[in-house]
Amino acid sequence: MALPKGCVRFSRENHSASEPAKPPHQESLSEGGFVVYNDSFLPILGATPSLRIVLSNPAYPFAHEAGVYIPLTGEVFITSNRHQISGHQHVQISKFRKVGDKYECEEIRPDVPMGNGGVNYQDGVLFCAQGTHTDPGGLIYMSRHAPYETQTIVNNYHGRWFNSVNDVVVHSDGSIWFTDPCYGFEQAFRPLPELPCQVYRYDPQSGTGDIRVVADGFGKPNGICFAPDEKTAYVTDTNAIQCVHGAGVYRPDKQSTIYAFDVVYRHEKPFLVNRRVFAMADTGIPDGIKCDLAGNVYSGCGDGVNVWSPGGSLVGKIYVPGGCANFCFGRDGEMFLLNENKVWRAQLGERTKGALLGI
Repeated sequence: MALPKGCVRFSRENHSASEPAKPPHQESLSEGGFVVYNDSFLPILGATPSLRIVLSNPAYPFAHEAGVYIPLTGEVFITSNRHQISGHQHVQISKFRKVGDKYECEEIRPDVPMGNGGVNYQDGVLFCAQGTHTDPGGLIYMSRHAPYETQTIVNNYHGRWFNSVNDVVVHSDGSIWFTDPCYGFEQAFRPLPELPCQVYRYDPQSGTGDIRVVADGFGKPNGICFAPDEKTAYVTDTNAIQCVHGAGVYRPDKQSTIYAFDVVYRHEKPFLVNRRVFAMADTGIPDGIKCDLAGNVYSGCGDGVNVWSPGGSLVGKIYVPGGCANFCFGRDGEMFLLNENKVWRAQLGERTKGALLGI
């Protein structure tokens, strides 16, 4: 089957020899593109997929996490990677949107200490605030309108501070599910952890602020999302990135794994059961994670966005040199990929829609 322009086919037979072949996209797609592992990736791509850089900032890694698309305005809210300002670690929150035929980015300064992941919530954005030595962080709601007023939703587990809240998703029942690894302590901007690295469910509608641990046993739980029918939850474990003296060191013998759980109800409450390996990233770690409406699973990895079928088979990659920590879906097959100093825009098939917004 002929491939669209900008696509290459990955043949697993290349790796049957004693010397594994170099992945073809590293050479033939030096400016980015699409790698087809299975023909089921082609309907996702559509007839004319495209990939291009729409924003660039060499001054600091402005495009690292969150990626929250606002349907009403077309704005995307993002968080930077850690960088130094006057000797202190800092995370910058920005928003970008298309103006005419180009994209413009604006830095904003809400009260979100060391922001990371985020999700659409009510009429604004729910950010994961990793916190500092003096501010515990937690989940913070931000208005999407200037002056970007904020409100802390939850910042502790029955009196014990979270470690450094990383990623968050909102269930259709209104509950908030989020991950809490210990990166803040390892990267020297949070105190010694008071809790294990776990996944939580917070119910703001319960009247009592019900909060529960729903999954544990991770090295570093990171990205989290639900399948479109919310019967399966996915959590990434990025334990393969180990911090040594505050710097990330890749350990190929540690987890770079996506786990799947069944969501079942007991006594009218949801539980995560039947934990199983869904997939492992072959390059880098699986960071941010999302599904499309067909149930395919997308994760930001060391070579871009990897895409798996609902059955866990790698079907393709949106290859971005340098990798992609997180991303978001826009409208009608549009995606924005966060590549540290760059933002890439991918156009897939118009029928490919993110499950989070369904647009």
